[in-house]
Amino acid sequence: MKKILYILSLTVILGSCDRGFEELNVNPSAPNQVPVTSKLTSTQLYTSGERYENWRANLIYSSTMMQHFATTAGYWSGDKYTWNQGYASSMIDRIYGNAVKTVEDMLVQLDAEEAPEEMKAITRIMRVFIYHRLTDLYGDVPYSEAGKAVIEGILTPKYDRQSDIYADMLKELEESAAALGSGTSGFGSADIMFGGDQAQWKRWANSMMLRLGLRLIKVDPAGAQAWATKAINGGVMQSNADIAYIPHTEGPEGINRNGIGEVFLADNSMHMSKTFVDFLQDDPRLPVLAMRRSDGSTNPADLIGLPNGLDLAMLEDMTGEENTDNYAGINRNGGITSLGAPMFFQTYAEVEFMLAECAERWGLAGGNPEPHYNAGVRAAMKMLELYGPDEVIADADIDTYLTNHPFNPANALEMINMQYWAATFLNEYEAFANWRRTGIPALVPTNYPGNVTNGTIPRRLTYSTSEQSSNPDNYAAAIAAQGPDVLTTRVWWDVQ
Repeated sequence: MKKILYILSLTVILGSCDRGFEELNVNPSAPNQVPVTSKLTSTQLYTSGERYENWRANLIYSSTMMQHFATTAGYWSGDKYTWNQGYASSMIDRIYGNAVKTVEDMLVQLDAEEAPEEMKAITRIMRVFIYHRLTDLYGDVPYSEAGKAVIEGILTPKYDRQSDIYADMLKELEESAAALGSGTSGFGSADIMFGGDQAQWKRWANSMMLRLGLRLIKVDPAGAQAWATKAINGGVMQSNADIAYIPHTEGPEGINRNGIGEVFLADNSMHMSKTFVDFLQDDPRLPVLAMRRSDGSTNPADLIGLPNGLDLAMLEDMTGEENTDNYAGINRNGGITSLGAPMFFQTYAEVEFMLAECAERWGLAGGNPEPHYNAGVRAAMKMLELYGPDEVIADADIDTYLTNHPFNPANALEMINMQYWAATFLNEYEAFANWRRTGIPALVPTNYPGNVTNGTIPRRLTYSTSEQSSNPDNYAAAIAAQGPDVLTTRVWWDVQ
């Protein structure tokens, strides 16, 4: 059951501490420890994120760098490859203070309470997802010592090498998947993703293993194949019923709202990128995802994408237009932009595209990429109905699309990863990571005046500037190991 009945209010006491008045300040009616079930709910919501980091890291930077969105607004730094320190560090700033802290605390509590192994396994899988987003976005990050300020008194954690983080994350997924059985875990309905279903958690662990294994394709092709093989043999997602996502509600501010939906409520600067709209021509997703700003038309003939890397003056010089009203924005008539929209972490469509790639590269997953490609396209279109009834695409329309755009073995990897890029719209962290892994789509960079990348698409986001003063030695060690703390430094698995 994917319905949340209570959430973050229980977590406010997590950071409490006593100041030597133990007996005087004990409340005999209060619990000594927040139930670990409540902490899982909070961790899942923290990981979905608030408006703050979803606005800055996911949309302002990642979505425009990946040319899903475009805008003339100057503060959308990713569109023009400029550097806003706070925007670039927003993900790392928020996630360590809530999701990391809570999930690390959960593991200690589960051990102390001698909880069942399946509960520990689920927590370890959730922990991997949190850290893999962080390391993919920033590179070397605090990992082995992170979230342990209260637990072990580590106030200045070291930055682990991404190669070491990946090795441990893959080990964690393998061990955790092996520890899961069938039936419902002790988390029960507090698990708002899978309702405690151990089999679904196992499939997600293996699906994430497949994702992380393929990340190694540039730096360790043999390792990528080995981990992909393990993941496939272990059992990955089987349908859209296995999608890893967080359900949200239209509740009051701060209570289970979708962070991206909150951005759409506050900001109307983004348009659909010309790159994305051009790809979606003759695709039934286009009128579902986009609408003309001037009149709300969803007629594909009316939907024109905005080029990336322009301000209003440049647009007027190029086209004679003084505003962007006739360009397509995101469709605000349905559920995609709502506060109650689901937040996707990993989808069955993505898994099918990865299986197609594994079949193409190594003969895995049956050895034929075409059935997986077709299943991925179908799943990517059908999953939109999770946003609501206005986003349902008919099977006949999907059939027509696949007939008109048949799989071409001569162009297999490009077709597979172009569809992966389309399927990860709004999950821009993943779109950004997979683009760096594959170079697909072959995005044409912009060269806006004053950009900080010499007209190249950024390869990572940057650390918190506060680390230079609060954790200077470990920050300096990370820079020495990885390279300058700039947008163009490549993470370990993103070798040239």
